[in-house]
Amino acid sequence: MYDVVVVGGGTAGVAAAYTAAKSGLKTLLIEKKIHLGGAITSGLVLPVMNAGKSEINRDFYDDLVKKMSEFGAQIDFQGNNGWFNPEVLKIVLDEMLSAAGVEIRFLTSVTKVEVGFDNNIKSLELRSELLLENINKIYSHNNSDMLRGADPKQLLECIKQIDGYNNSEEGNCLLECVETRYVIDATGNCDVGKICGCNFIENETQPVTLRFIMSGVDMKKFAEYLRSVDSDKEVSPIEKIDGCIHLSTAYTWDKNSTWALRPIFEKAIAAGDLTLEDSNYFQVFTVAGCDGALAFNCPRILKDLDISDSKAVSEALIEARGSIMRLANFCKKYFTGFEKAYISNIADDLGVRVSRRIEGRYLYTERDLKEGKRFENPVLEANYPIDVHSSEQDGSELKKVGYYQLPIESLMSADINNLFVAGRCLSADFKAQAALRVQQSCFSMGEAVAKYIRNLIS
Repeated sequence: MYDVVVVGGGTAGVAAAYTAAKSGLKTLLIEKKIHLGGAITSGLVLPVMNAGKSEINRDFYDDLVKKMSEFGAQIDFQGNNGWFNPEVLKIVLDEMLSAAGVEIRFLTSVTKVEVGFDNNIKSLELRSELLLENINKIYSHNNSDMLRGADPKQLLECIKQIDGYNNSEEGNCLLECVETRYVIDATGNCDVGKICGCNFIENETQPVTLRFIMSGVDMKKFAEYLRSVDSDKEVSPIEKIDGCIHLSTAYTWDKNSTWALRPIFEKAIAAGDLTLEDSNYFQVFTVAGCDGALAFNCPRILKDLDISDSKAVSEALIEARGSIMRLANFCKKYFTGFEKAYISNIADDLGVRVSRRIEGRYLYTERDLKEGKRFENPVLEANYPIDVHSSEQDGSELKKVGYYQLPIESLMSADINNLFVAGRCLSADFKAQAALRVQQSCFSMGEAVAKYIRNLIS
């Protein structure tokens, strides 16, 4: 029996699990991949966008920044201390959550949820993706030594037995059932809520992105080149930190915006080095602790994508990786400093901006956000703009707003009493979610839910 089971070890999930365990709650964290961090690590979504300087539910984030700094994997750039190294972050999150007392299960997913007549989740059925773990359980059940020194034919026979075993009544012992008082769905896609049959808000979409990193960039040469073509320090800031050059720059195909890099992209398109679609969105950031590395917030995939449709996602991934190759070659040909650069990392996950959103006890709206509505139990206080990406030229929207709050009720399921959500699957309309989906806000959501549950239990 756990006090809290957190499903999903991304930004919201790690903050929730860390906070719950540190407050003395028996906490289990379920993660389907082999490491924590979600969008930052698997999706290479970095840096953490600055969402304001409020101190509401920032304890986990502040601890994370301090720990990353100790590892030499964090910098403050242009007033934002969320510039992280995504690979080191995997290690830091392991250490932080383990030290807090979180029990972590990697390569594990929820397959079934038992909901009682009182509309409370009683237990979760978990399945591990580790084949060898299942084999070992069959060993114990059958008292078999058949795999010791097994040749390939014997191994194949064992796998056949596992398949039959999993489909038998006895096969249920391969599943683990855990009881819990509260569940936090931090999967991003609200996977637990879907299993529970919760109601969801009608969904609009934003284009997804497949990010990548190029290493071997001569940052001094590239910085000098960038200064020569773009004098706008808002778009292309350059700064020397701890002896290393850090910078960012951007370009979009939108005609209603002025971009210093536009002539370069137009030249590449005319020469056939890029397609028009390749140029729809381009943004790069240096990476903390990785001199000579640039993280690309592109390519942005120009199609409405149902991320639960494996065929559509597969096609999008193939298309995006082709675009990555063209963008990398474009940089090497057109940007000084990229002569010896190479693709060093491609994200394991798509950068998803919006997906399934739960129907909560309060639907947070664009009007609430714009008016800065105050609430009795605020989860966060932020000022990140309404940020809507579009697949249409001149269709994107970036609208500045003042400070706003989000109520805890927007993270509480309207259908299941002890189910909370944290992250982009919150109860908010499309435009409000477009401001709240960023990582700094997701950290605060996870922390706030854990604190709220602690108070309920105490």
